[in-house]
Amino acid sequence: MKTRVSERLGIAYPIIQGGMMWVGLAELASAVSNAGGLGIITALTQPTPDALRQEIERCRSMTSKPFGVNLTILPTVTPPPYAEYVSAIIEGGVKIVETAGNSPKEFIERFRAAGVTIVHKCTTVRHALSAERNGVDMVSIDGLECAGHPGEDDVGGLVLIPSAARQLKIPVIASGGIADGRGMAAALALGAEGVNMGTRFCVTQEAPIHDDIKQALVRGSERDTALIFRTLKNTARVFRNAIADEVLSMERREGGCTFEEIRPLVSGQRGRAALASGVVDGGIVSAGQCIGLIDDVPTCAELIERMVGQCRERLQVASNWAA
Repeated sequence: MKTRVSERLGIAYPIIQGGMMWVGLAELASAVSNAGGLGIITALTQPTPDALRQEIERCRSMTSKPFGVNLTILPTVTPPPYAEYVSAIIEGGVKIVETAGNSPKEFIERFRAAGVTIVHKCTTVRHALSAERNGVDMVSIDGLECAGHPGEDDVGGLVLIPSAARQLKIPVIASGGIADGRGMAAALALGAEGVNMGTRFCVTQEAPIHDDIKQALVRGSERDTALIFRTLKNTARVFRNAIADEVLSMERREGGCTFEEIRPLVSGQRGRAALASGVVDGGIVSAGQCIGLIDDVPTCAELIERMVGQCRERLQVASNWAA
């Protein structure tokens, strides 16, 4: 399945496993890459740049295919040593990086000098155009349906993807709401040259998540996510569990709430513990609306093979209708 995305990244199918905190480990990334997609290690899941170096080597021992590293750049009071993580990526011989959050502008020249292909994930066309001007190679455009942070513009993929495709010269990768071959076919028809999936890859056998969490996502419908942090202008889409409901209740009370008030509920370590223990109401669990399309827990190879077959089938059916 040849597009500019698959050809530039050296993969059989233009299917990318997005970077996910606590989930983007070597086990999942290597399984996706071995199945013909692009697996992604999440840099900041590793506590130090040296730990990232070790994870890169571990992934390389599990696959001979291309894989990438996600580096999400966020404004914090005490930011991680991003420059050192960049060094770990480059020195580890990784040739594909997915950046997200703030602009990767300050690191672009280092990556380009090392021959690293840069895929920048963003939630608006204006930010995608800025990333293109700054020199990234591809843009992953994230619609409102996505897990994690969809931005504050509330634009779904059906509008966002073609809008990006018609304004950008670099390849566009569709992200958010895609979980099967139908979604992939739609994304390609809308002008994207690949798809990025997070939630769907969480519900695979190789994902380092407790099976009770995976089964909760399988049982969930498209109505079982919640948008939290809206009042704080830092919207995040998560699985609707007891913790999410409590956060929403605090945000809706008269006068709202501060982040410090809800911090104990939404801490990353609490969410990480929930993913590992299988306690569905133990912490925040990131999930996109595409859980309504998920009804099994396949291997990554089974998922990708099924997606590609279904994508080709739906494109052929649409072509026949058009004829």
